[in-house]
Amino acid sequence: MQLNGAEIVIECLKEQGVDTVFGYPGGSILNVYDELYKHRDEIRHILTSHEQGAAHAADGYARATGKVGVCLATSGPGATNLVTGIATAYMDSIPIVAITCNVGVSLLGKDSFQEIDIAGVTMPITKYSFIVKDVTKLADTIRKAFRIARTGRPGPVLVDIPKDVTAAVTEYQKEELGKYIPDKSHMNEEGIARAVSMLEDAEKPYVFVGGGAVLSGASDELKEFVEKLDAPVTDSLMGKGAFPGTDPRYTGMLGMHGTKTSNYGVSECDLLVVIGARFSDRVTGNTKTFAKNAKILQIDIDPAEINKNIIVTEELIGDVKEVLRILNKHLRQQDHSSWMEKIQSYKEKYPLKYHHDALTGPFIVEEIYRQTKGDALIVTEVGQHQMWAAQYYKYTKPRTLLTSGGLGTMGYGLGASLGAKTGCPDKTVVNIAGDGCFRMNMNEIATAVRHNIPVIQVVVNNHVLGMVRQWQDLFYDERYSATVLRDAVDFVKLAEAMGAEGIRAETQEEFREAFARALTLNKPVVIDCQIDSDDKVWPMVAPGAAISEAFDEEDMAK
Repeated sequence: MQLNGAEIVIECLKEQGVDTVFGYPGGSILNVYDELYKHRDEIRHILTSHEQGAAHAADGYARATGKVGVCLATSGPGATNLVTGIATAYMDSIPIVAITCNVGVSLLGKDSFQEIDIAGVTMPITKYSFIVKDVTKLADTIRKAFRIARTGRPGPVLVDIPKDVTAAVTEYQKEELGKYIPDKSHMNEEGIARAVSMLEDAEKPYVFVGGGAVLSGASDELKEFVEKLDAPVTDSLMGKGAFPGTDPRYTGMLGMHGTKTSNYGVSECDLLVVIGARFSDRVTGNTKTFAKNAKILQIDIDPAEINKNIIVTEELIGDVKEVLRILNKHLRQQDHSSWMEKIQSYKEKYPLKYHHDALTGPFIVEEIYRQTKGDALIVTEVGQHQMWAAQYYKYTKPRTLLTSGGLGTMGYGLGASLGAKTGCPDKTVVNIAGDGCFRMNMNEIATAVRHNIPVIQVVVNNHVLGMVRQWQDLFYDERYSATVLRDAVDFVKLAEAMGAEGIRAETQEEFREAFARALTLNKPVVIDCQIDSDDKVWPMVAPGAAISEAFDEEDMAK
């Protein structure tokens, strides 16, 4: 059938099973929006307050559902406003497709009004960036974009379409969505045999789980593997929920704000099994001392991650779910009871601690966990509140913590929570933010109200840029340069001005009541939680130090 480019865009989205897109219109993308209007009963469009909010919403939708998230923007500043959200998705391997429209083909390269080479701009932060100058290639390009985004190591893809291409007409033929088959070309029997030998020779194994285990849907295989290996488990920020945080084998997060148990245990183990993690500097600390007593077996879908930051003993390249399935067939039941007892003694000796006599970040997170019974989707911004959310909420399922791990994007959480709630309307979605982060994209509260998306926004308000101030406290002799936010901004009034419910909490009891009420309202709610400016995240590893040198408040007092 003969269709124009805009019609092809919408038909291709329908082919890919897209039911929701997030975006902001403009002149160059008007043809696509006109066609989207005609299909509004099939594809829901969420009009965000800013294009960055649209990119984060597409990201949150993808993380929560496992589908490809989609965002739309017009040319020039509309397209460049997506960049931070695209980079956020790229760093955390999140599959999104960003569709932008540009000036007409004849105007490209002439500094035309609202022209930007967005494909060039985003080349370093996407798996692939396309510009489609020929309408006959449009459908295949969009299909390829979705295939690239979702297969292998997932990630964002950008498709830029000049406006005259969206108006041009060509023949369109519908295609059925093919089934994804994981690539097994890197797998070999010799590598499996060497890995199994390492696993069965180990006396003090430790399993370190990253975001790849979440993305591959490997939770069941991971649980079986850990039990057969008889090993303790730690995770990265991105790996939360792949292995249940309530399981006795789980020892908490690893790295700069990881538990002492995990940091000490990994430093003492003789085999570290790394599953879908990329050895971020926030995990390893000093790379020369990281797991220095251990052989390292790394399982990852991306060959580029092998020996990039840490030299490993053996690697298995492939989809985590497939690799673990094969290992589970070959691995005999192991018994490391004495090692498990030692790790348990560390858990008892070094529990997470906080002051229970005031409203604090850890209390807020634990209360959210109690009232949601651990069954909410938790979204965060970046900073102290993010680390408290990682430490004190027990994630038992994958895709239940949505957070910017690699890029550390302040302003991520509110947009992402809108995407998560849109994709999972039956789940309670809570965005935990700091006051500094909330300011960055708080205009998306208007989006939540406009589209009746009932997310709960918890602002952990310490009137400072908390994590930066913590570093200034510890490493810069308390020189608080540009980190104090004590001004007249009233988040409760601001929420009410945008049509949401606003509640302030200054005590533990006030927060209990506020959150309980928020759960019943079925509308966007902002809870402004007043905490002390000097509350800190413990434990901590100083930048560049070994993770075995983790210290906490008691150590500082000594």
